[in-house]
Amino acid sequence: MDSALLKELQVRALAVRRDILGMLKTSNLGSLRSSFSAVELLVWLYGAILSLRPEAPTEAGRDRFVLSRVAAAPALYATLAEYGFFPREELWEYRRLGGMLQSAPEFRHAPGIDVSCGVRGIGLGLALGLALALRDAASEARVVCLLGADELASGPVYETLTLAAEAALPGLILIVESDGADADATRALSAVGRCEAVRADGHDVEALNEAWSELTAEDRGKGMRVLLARTVRGRGLPHGSDELMDDEGPLDRQAADVLISGIRRELR
Repeated sequence: MDSALLKELQVRALAVRRDILGMLKTSNLGSLRSSFSAVELLVWLYGAILSLRPEAPTEAGRDRFVLSRVAAAPALYATLAEYGFFPREELWEYRRLGGMLQSAPEFRHAPGIDVSCGVRGIGLGLALGLALALRDAASEARVVCLLGADELASGPVYETLTLAAEAALPGLILIVESDGADADATRALSAVGRCEAVRADGHDVEALNEAWSELTAEDRGKGMRVLLARTVRGRGLPHGSDELMDDEGPLDRQAADVLISGIRRELR
């Protein structure tokens, strides 16, 4: 990966973490630790992989992204704002009545959102439907779906994985975010015929880029393409902040201010 692009992605990841803290502090709601774990993945996808134009978010030839792991919605919103899909000020209206950014992505309200996802395990089915429609339309656009490893244990996801593997759609790529203890995810994937995973550190954009190149190589066998990304919940938060910043209770505003100030210093 080009060193300038690598540096840009690292800076953008810091900015996204700053904005996640800001939006969750304002709303006093949201999944902070689950959002922080997905930051590098989303910044890398939007900055280096997906073919998208913020000024034309609905053009027919664009790549599609499906967020099945809805707990990471704040990270997706902050990433979209970072890349100019909508004004950054919209982040401060997160989960407010009438705001475009709610707890689950809604394609009718927010530019850059391709499908609405709010039910656990539904994202892969929607992604498969999109990929099939694009294939029938002879489109070269790709569909990328981000799931949590825990979703693989649900019946609907397993059935959809089987269908996707049988369809062998080259434009459908699944990214499974795992906490590193990915034995369950590996077993679920290995139980599906023609479905093999390439592994990478989900916080290392260079490693993600290498895994993506391997995954999308023309000589790779047909089947379901899966990138198994190992991530750490709360990546970027200081040690000992679990009680102040968990995914269950409201965000500690004083602690959030301290972290935002620290990130701002790094961005200077």
